[in-house]
Amino acid sequence: MNDAGRLSGKRLPRLLLVTGMSGAGKSTVLDALEDMGWDTVDNLPTALIGDFVHGADRSRRDAHVAIGMDSRSRGFDPDRLPDIFRAVKGVRAEILYLDATGAELIRRYDETRRRHPLAPDRPAEDGIARERNLTAALRLAADSVLDTTDFKPADLRDELRRRYGEDRDEPVITITSFGFARGISRTADLVFDLRFIPNPHWVAELRPQTGLDAPVRDYVAAQDGWQSTLDRTEELLSDLIPRYWQAGKTYVAVAFGCTGGRHRSVAAAAEMGERLRARGFSPNIRHRDLSLKPSDSIEDDMAFEPGARI
Repeated sequence: MNDAGRLSGKRLPRLLLVTGMSGAGKSTVLDALEDMGWDTVDNLPTALIGDFVHGADRSRRDAHVAIGMDSRSRGFDPDRLPDIFRAVKGVRAEILYLDATGAELIRRYDETRRRHPLAPDRPAEDGIARERNLTAALRLAADSVLDTTDFKPADLRDELRRRYGEDRDEPVITITSFGFARGISRTADLVFDLRFIPNPHWVAELRPQTGLDAPVRDYVAAQDGWQSTLDRTEELLSDLIPRYWQAGKTYVAVAFGCTGGRHRSVAAAAEMGERLRARGFSPNIRHRDLSLKPSDSIEDDMAFEPGARI
């Protein structure tokens, strides 16, 4: 953490801008942070940011602050907002950009029967496209992008508790497994492709199992290249994670991918979590596609599957 995060040996309170796509979960995030003891406010006019952080109505000067802003907020300027936030004195300012796929945002608007704020008299997809373009610069400036497409509300709250429930002396490390056939991990900083390892799906007795089961883990561990790949990846991550932290990066997302997201990537994510814990890190492990049923058609989607059907 740089010197801006400390004052007289005491860590400064956090100031979090919660922004992003309408319908991506801003209200849920603010509610969860409030439950964790943060001072929160939604749709605050830009001109009042400093007054809210330092004003007389704030009784707890050491409390973390979260401010929700989007296209409905008065004075919302995505190009200027990062500089405005980071200019606030006496806090550790950061930006959380909430996102979701267009299809998921449309589904949420259909479900709630709400109108998109940027398309009150047009289909929601028009407003979503306009807002994505409007906030593109803000997304690039964000310290963290959280894609809520695959999160249930309880899962989102758990993720927020890991990120914002306590002060840390290392970045929040999330290791995710996923299946390329179901879409690449959207917010990963580092992606490792394990499709060079023969696919356990095509071994009859392993197909119904997952990378959390010992027979699958033993199978992949016996394949040429598995141990050397994980050894080099462990060394790389152990070197990069402290460097990310020193550079001010608060979140590091690492993703392991295979075809279906149930065997190789799961085993790799689980093993890498164990390896990093042994080195003193505290990674969170998330298996995006583990709950999905095995499918021959999914596993056949990719053209390159050594040791299986090519």
